[in-house]
Amino acid sequence: MKTLFTIHAGEYLVATALERNFPNFNIWLPSKDTGIDLLLTDKLNNNKKIRSLQVKFSKSFSDIGYNDDFNLKYSGWFNFNRKKLINSQADFWIIVLHSFENRNPDFLIIKPFELLNIYDKTNRSSEVIYTYVWLTKNLQAFETRGLKKSDQLNLINGKLIINERDLTKYLNNWSRISNVK
Repeated sequence: MKTLFTIHAGEYLVATALERNFPNFNIWLPSKDTGIDLLLTDKLNNNKKIRSLQVKFSKSFSDIGYNDDFNLKYSGWFNFNRKKLINSQADFWIIVLHSFENRNPDFLIIKPFELLNIYDKTNRSSEVIYTYVWLTKNLQAFETRGLKKSDQLNLINGKLIINERDLTKYLNNWSRISNVK
């Protein structure tokens, strides 16, 4: 059976957060997949200010055995297509960080070229980029794939600084969307 219309869980969680953070905006769902999952338009400007959003969602793999050592709120695995990142027409990619142990999801709000830049700096030049995104309980976000467990632990505890792996500045930073001209 083919469904007539579906919205996936990540899109629903983002739309809910958008409604809460932007009461003066309309949220639109495209009728077919074009690489844009949601459109946001400003009611106060006659819907002329538009932001296009691509949503990425992964379940949390909180059972990986690291939670006790790392104090993780979320640990997710994603794969991104390099060409889709390069050619993305979305203003922002929103990466949903949601685990069933926590009621409220968190979000990374990032421009596609910024995300690609992170992977280029961490030597991920393949067509498919595999990534681990971790969120600590004290709300620090990191990209940790390819690091040894000791380096992951030191990164999360602030004993190792790798700026290109620190995603915290994108975490729940909804002002990035409202500042788009």
